[in-house]
Amino acid sequence: MSREDQLSYLIENLRDLPEDLVEEGIEMLVSAGETEYAIALATDQGKTEQAIGIALENGDYLWAALIAKKASRKEESQRLYREGLDYYVSMEMYGRAVSVARALKLPQDEIDRLYHEGIRVESKWMDPGRTQAALDSLAMTLEGALMGRDDETAGELRAVMREEMERSKRRDSE
Repeated sequence: MSREDQLSYLIENLRDLPEDLVEEGIEMLVSAGETEYAIALATDQGKTEQAIGIALENGDYLWAALIAKKASRKEESQRLYREGLDYYVSMEMYGRAVSVARALKLPQDEIDRLYHEGIRVESKWMDPGRTQAALDSLAMTLEGALMGRDDETAGELRAVMREEMERSKRRDSE
């Protein structure tokens, strides 16, 4: 059986794999880059430590902590969440850092700080000219959708759009 056929067999029979093939199957899945399947197989077979190890090798502290939590390892789960928070911040992976912060039930101001730091980091790669063009296009589309509407909601949306456009122009001139 070719390696591809072996991988297909492993994936198709993940839940019903004979026990004597589990360890080799996990190793084969990991080496093929199929870490999600490897973690699922390890977890299903009660190999919690191995599943956590695979997740950590791939920088997935969220999944590692969740595996520990599901295995009733609360202290280990909390430790992995804390390590994950440090790791994700150091790697500027703020979406994941916010998820970890929520799992740790950190104060909302700390979660907001992570969220805003993520926006700051992401925005440094953005082209302001293209961003403004996209916002202008969105404003025109929204204005078109509001044509013929004179209700309170439409009026509020128009007011917010005007304010935002003025704010944007002030930022551009600074």
